Amino acid sequence: MDDDEQKKIADDFAEAVNMTASELENWLDTDESKDVGQKDGGGESTGHASGRRVVKILQKKKADLTDSDYAHMKKVTGYVSRHSKQRPSGDVTETPWRYSLMNWGHDPKK
Repeated sequence: MDDDEQKKIADDFAEAVNMTASELENWLDTDESKDVGQKDGGGESTGHASGRRVVKILQKKKADLTDSDYAHMKKVTGYVSRHSKQRPSGDVTETPWRYSLMNWGHDPKK
């Protein structure tokens, strides 16, 4: 992965992820966070696991990001983009739609 591709992915990620590492960590500890999302085998949801990884990425220095980190950042950007387009009508404050996005580091109410 070249520098230009890394920069594009990092820029897109920074635009998609609007929660800080500490905001996301605090959110992931809530029951609402743990209750939403697709769970394989009844365990942790895909989004919740992604959120834990996003926290680690946010805490890293740019120079320490790996190709695997960039691949996950690209996945997060894609999810946020797709899911944002499915916004339900009305107030989304306490909806599974918002909670799912927040698990990926994006709060649509910000």
